[in-house]
Amino acid sequence: MSSAELAGKHVVLGMTGSIACYKAAELVRMLTKAGATVQVVMTEAATQFITPVTMQALSGRAVYTNPWDARAPGNMAHIDLSREADAIVIAPASADFLARIAHGFADDLLSSLVLAREGDCPLFVAPAMNRQMWTNPATQRNTAQLRADGVTLLGPDSGAQACGETGEGRMLEPHDISEAIASFLAPKALAGRRVLITAGPTFEPIDPVRGIANHSSGKMGFALARAAQQAGAQVQLIAGPVALDTPWNVARENVQTAQQMHHAVMRAAPGCDLFISVAAVADWRVAHTSAQKIKKTAGRALPHLALVENPDILAEVAALPRPPFCVGFAAESDHLDAHAEEKRARKNIPLLIGNVGPATFGRDDNEVTLYEAAGRTKLPRADKHTLARALIAEIAQRLPKNISPVTP
Repeated sequence: MSSAELAGKHVVLGMTGSIACYKAAELVRMLTKAGATVQVVMTEAATQFITPVTMQALSGRAVYTNPWDARAPGNMAHIDLSREADAIVIAPASADFLARIAHGFADDLLSSLVLAREGDCPLFVAPAMNRQMWTNPATQRNTAQLRADGVTLLGPDSGAQACGETGEGRMLEPHDISEAIASFLAPKALAGRRVLITAGPTFEPIDPVRGIANHSSGKMGFALARAAQQAGAQVQLIAGPVALDTPWNVARENVQTAQQMHHAVMRAAPGCDLFISVAAVADWRVAHTSAQKIKKTAGRALPHLALVENPDILAEVAALPRPPFCVGFAAESDHLDAHAEEKRARKNIPLLIGNVGPATFGRDDNEVTLYEAAGRTKLPRADKHTLARALIAEIAQRLPKNISPVTP
């Protein structure tokens, strides 16, 4: 998440009684780092696990715990705090608190605040409890009611619990919660669109231990998948061999070779509105892969590797009878303008994004130029998440309006 992603947004973070309160401290740090202001409201039980002083230090704002707090005009903190919020997040949300808000209780500041929020203010809850408490029929009835009331449940996760047991009931990690909040609050320029994205390198085996690959880290493609999802799209990401976490709410398929990526893309492309080909697909593969490791032996001649050309995935998608809007990427070592223009024309695509590849592989920032029939548009250097949001906004403006949005 980039430093300005939530600039101008105000989040009310409610904390209830759970050992997972320690995770809320990291969540506040992430949200404020992304530019949001965070107002922490704690139940009395939450203060038994972590102090208001800690949360005040992290948020930079005084913590509210008392429904009669005189700092609020008219002693109506439950009204004033909810009206200021772009989103209300309860993390952790105990079983008791889920039950109370499911039935409309308002016997403390936090539950009153939830009940008093305006209809367009989203409410997120991140459950945190013992596995038996989570699976108890009463809790399941309460969560079903909350979903019916339009509340978004984040999690819970499954794993080791503080009580020593293992199962479902752990609070989601702060990163996942912050991603969900950022996704909800982002502008929805691609609402209802289906987007297919490739990312990362491909690996073409020579033998069981060696292969042909490249330096692509996949960071730009994954950042674009994240930005497209935040913009409201249903995103399918086809990824080469990279060690990156899957973006929130993105469907991911892992492949290794160019042929595997080609098969996956051609299967998924029909029905998509937009195809963004970011992957650095190997142009060639070894014609005959050895079943055993090719050994280096003194005096033995060097092995001869015959190469064959891999399929041109982007060009094939662009040549479909009803192709999606196609966007390509070009990483060049020199003469970027000439090579990018030639590649865009050869592949017959409306938009190509070019950059000087060796200088950006593996980095967290980039600088790109957009090439299209109407001319060139250069975007300033930025971190890849910021750049991805800018690119999605640019692509959304160019997406044909005669493509009817679909329901995800």
